[in-house]
Amino acid sequence: MKTIIFIGSNKSGSSREAIRAAVKLGYFTVLFTHKERQLEQRHEYVDVHEMIFIDTTDLPAMKKEIVSLQKKGNDIKTIVSFIDSHVSIALKLCEVFCPNGLSSSIAEVMENKASTRSLLDGLPFSPKFVTIKPNEQVDVQTIKIFKGFPLIVKSSSSTGSKDVLRAENLDQLRSHVRKLQEKNEDEAVMIEEFIEGQQYLVEAIVHRKQIHIAGVIEQEITFGKRFIITGYGVLATIPRHLTEGIEKVLQSIVEKFAIENAALHVEMRFVNNEWRLIEINPRISGGAMNNMLQAAFGFNLAEETLKLYLGERPQLEHQHKHFIFTQYVIVHEKGILEKVTGKNRARKMDGVVEVYVKPKKGSLLVPPLSMGHRYAYVIAKGRTMTSAKVIAKKAAKEIQFHLQDY
Repeated sequence: MKTIIFIGSNKSGSSREAIRAAVKLGYFTVLFTHKERQLEQRHEYVDVHEMIFIDTTDLPAMKKEIVSLQKKGNDIKTIVSFIDSHVSIALKLCEVFCPNGLSSSIAEVMENKASTRSLLDGLPFSPKFVTIKPNEQVDVQTIKIFKGFPLIVKSSSSTGSKDVLRAENLDQLRSHVRKLQEKNEDEAVMIEEFIEGQQYLVEAIVHRKQIHIAGVIEQEITFGKRFIITGYGVLATIPRHLTEGIEKVLQSIVEKFAIENAALHVEMRFVNNEWRLIEINPRISGGAMNNMLQAAFGFNLAEETLKLYLGERPQLEHQHKHFIFTQYVIVHEKGILEKVTGKNRARKMDGVVEVYVKPKKGSLLVPPLSMGHRYAYVIAKGRTMTSAKVIAKKAAKEIQFHLQDY
């Protein structure tokens, strides 16, 4: 039977939407997971035909399991991951069992921020950076290439804003670097210039070296202990001055990485009419991104990404165009969730496309230290970005998390 293997999945978001898309396309779905909780909640994963508990970083163990599946009659058509840091390992398995024209080495470089910065160093959109090796200390000479503070400090494998910190002075910079070095002793730490300006996310698919932009999304950032993105605005129409610059940046990335086929998203800031690159990831964004783009344009990006992995031509044709805004909900105090109110009121508002609440009663909720600490979202559509944003924010305010002291 035609089978797609997924390396890891979240309970919701783009990774789960991809599994559902595989079922819709007629494939038998196998999920390799290292999360015991997913096995405990097996009944909630009806779209997963077979779930296998395994270390998703253990390449030999997964190869052995894939051979076992083949012996049972599974015809492995592709192996894919929509999860941070699992994309390259899925592609390594693909290269052995079902070559598809996507490169594991390219994904591996993109998964490492230090390697990505080094490859793109010197290009006009690439910010100034310094790489601090394990056990290396920071002094004034280390940061002389920068104009001054603030500076950004991040782990070279940081994902979801977990290890991205802002330093306002040298003492704070040294403290942040030590903290990240202690957390990951064998990993390099990046220091980058802080770039101000409107931040955008660009979703794209590269097919036979041709770039297809799936969406350009304005981002709203909440500044707390971490940089947490709490608002996304999908542009129904993209101004020409933005499009031209985006295409040039993407073309440079495709050429530098020598990309033939890939799904990726980039985060950039628009400063003084110029683009500056924040990061690249070799996958579709997680969270509500797939549903946002479907609400905006009618196509399912997770499904089209699967087609790319299957060796088919992805189709990103617009069935309609709507301005979409997604507002995420976070909490500002730590506590145990007692109940959630306001979901139905939010759903009934004109223009609301979707309301999603993640945690269940009894869950521990905390102020955000990563993107995973966003606990609900509202997707709304409008004739303009302003109207979509107003609806989404108004509906999101209806959602209240009632917490008990922890």
